[in-house]
Amino acid sequence: MKNVFPDTRPRALSVSELNHQARHLLESSFMQVWVEGELSGFSRPSSGHWYFSLKDQKCQVRCAMFRGLNQRIRPLPKEGDQVRIRGKVTLYENRGDFQIIVEHMEPAGLGALQQAFEELKRKLQSEGLFEVGRKKPIPTLPTHIGVVTSPTGAAIHDILTVLARRCPAIPVTLYPTTVQGKPATAEIVRAIEIAQAHGVADVLVIGRGGGSLEDLWCFNEEAVARAIAACAIPTVSAVGHETDVTIADFVADLRAPTPSAAAEKISPDQNDMLRQVNDCEFRLANATRRALQRLNTKLEHLSARLRDPRRELLEKAQRLDDLEMRLGKAIAQRMDRSQVRSTHLTQRLAMQSPRKQLANSREALDRSCLQLGKAMERILAKLQDRLEHTAGTLNVVSPLATLGRGYAIVRDDQGRIIRNAADLAAGDQISTRVANGTITAEVTSVSQGND
Repeated sequence: MKNVFPDTRPRALSVSELNHQARHLLESSFMQVWVEGELSGFSRPSSGHWYFSLKDQKCQVRCAMFRGLNQRIRPLPKEGDQVRIRGKVTLYENRGDFQIIVEHMEPAGLGALQQAFEELKRKLQSEGLFEVGRKKPIPTLPTHIGVVTSPTGAAIHDILTVLARRCPAIPVTLYPTTVQGKPATAEIVRAIEIAQAHGVADVLVIGRGGGSLEDLWCFNEEAVARAIAACAIPTVSAVGHETDVTIADFVADLRAPTPSAAAEKISPDQNDMLRQVNDCEFRLANATRRALQRLNTKLEHLSARLRDPRRELLEKAQRLDDLEMRLGKAIAQRMDRSQVRSTHLTQRLAMQSPRKQLANSREALDRSCLQLGKAMERILAKLQDRLEHTAGTLNVVSPLATLGRGYAIVRDDQGRIIRNAADLAAGDQISTRVANGTITAEVTSVSQGND
């Protein structure tokens, strides 16, 4: 029977729609999160993906970390580890499971170590300890290699194995130290100082095998970094695996990803050297053979050109006679030309005798002296007339001439010239300048007018 009444109930979501909307809501609300907790239920199927839970005292959350991201995690996590993860919050729609897709994982506490690592890195970099210009060159053919590492670790075994294969003739000195834990820092610094004092190594390898960040932490200590920077021997840092990076790597003159790689970098390959020697020997033999062939060819050519020495001597004697005759003719011709030139020069010298020139010069000098005397007399007479005329003119305008005609210059006791009778009063002291002296007097009375 058909239902004729409309369905007024709200539309129900399907389970898929609900899970899809919930996943979208979670992913848009939590873009990326960091979560710390205890690793639980860790599984690693054949696909290479990791599935586990993170839990604390009250709750837990499911997590998944796919193969492309978890391959870089070393060492492998295990049940009960305290870890920090970074990832996206989502929902596995097929089961409706709330979970985190993990992108990064590190041991709990790694954040503090990483922060300390970055702070020390910035500090030493600002001081210039990482600058390429301060790094010393590594010798291409070391005569003695020093190694600062543990005597029981894998690093020294790897280094010695590589050196034995590549160039066993290079001596190696081990400066033993612990490479893990708190005492390792001081021991590594001390081993570097001992290597410098020993003075035999011309390159120093400092390192150890792989491990966790905590295991390698002594190579991130400031004391070790400064000891490497101050080391007078060229240093090679060889700490951990290729992915491990320490402060020692930045400060050292050369960084090697592993101890084996360090031995590869600082040692020449004896097989390459042997090939070079053989190549040099081959080229030297070829060069010697070619030189001998050239000399042999030259010898044969010279032997073919060699003639009878008696015939050579006769030709040289004939050549000498010819040169002797040519030399005699040349000397005779030169003497004739010299004689003709000498006669010509004698005639020219006679025509230009210096006696006649001296007589002419003496006459010209006498005339010049006479003319100079007359010119000086005329100039002196003109100057005398001018002087007398100037003196007469000066005498006319001279105040002394005026005084000589009976006039006088009167001054008061301040030295001022008196031009008006009103400028004086009875009792004033005056001085009167006449033609031949000065009269000092006292004014007894003053009268004005022309009288």
